[in-house]
Amino acid sequence: MAKQIEVSDLDAYYGSHKAIEGITMTIEPRSVTAFIGPSGCGKSTFLRTLNRMHEVIPGARVEGKIMLEDQDLYAGDVDPVSVRRTVGMVFQRPNPFPTMSIYDNVAAGLRLNGRVSRSETDGVVETSLKDANLWNEVKDRLNKPGSGLSGGQQQRLCIARAIAVSPAVLLMDEPCSALDPISTLAIEDLISKLKNDYTIVIVTHNMQQAARVSDRTAFFNLAGQGQPGKLVEMDDTSKIFTNPTQKATEDYITGRFG
Repeated sequence: MAKQIEVSDLDAYYGSHKAIEGITMTIEPRSVTAFIGPSGCGKSTFLRTLNRMHEVIPGARVEGKIMLEDQDLYAGDVDPVSVRRTVGMVFQRPNPFPTMSIYDNVAAGLRLNGRVSRSETDGVVETSLKDANLWNEVKDRLNKPGSGLSGGQQQRLCIARAIAVSPAVLLMDEPCSALDPISTLAIEDLISKLKNDYTIVIVTHNMQQAARVSDRTAFFNLAGQGQPGKLVEMDDTSKIFTNPTQKATEDYITGRFG
């Protein structure tokens, strides 16, 4: 299920403004890759290019290549909706569909993809909620609104919704930034479990979180205000946090800037 992502010389624009420049990296399957760096350096922009969410913004575009195994995600004959099914996303703030029940939130993607029997939907909903470590907390109230859950539970519901359609990759844009420490720990434990089946990419401003949950870490930075963000360094997380190659990485990790 998990797939490798190969990014080659990627630039992303908002109109005429170049937000990121020259990004080249390999994201390995069945692993967690963390993106770190100061605000405004293009981490979230780059994350959104990986499932073509970037182009939803008027005037936004990319140049370069992103390969998911042997598929060029930006090829002319590739449907962006299909890409977003294969490369799922969990956002900074939990965003369950407010008028839908817990059950219907998880089943929403399945129904968009076509007709699915009730028994099959039941099975996928249960499996997805179990995989998101939420089943035992909600199994007796599946028909209650998803918006009635706590913040941490809502974020796990959004993860269940994302994995219900069997993606190969799961993107997470600061998934714990709006959560309390206990809920954050639950999400981190879940990420460690999910990497066995998915390619996971997470943007985080929490250095300790990156060190705890990721196998590889990519540090992004920008030369100055108005300049495009660039990938400074990418390596095994243990090396990035103990013996980085670039001084800028060390300065950021140790809190000298950012």
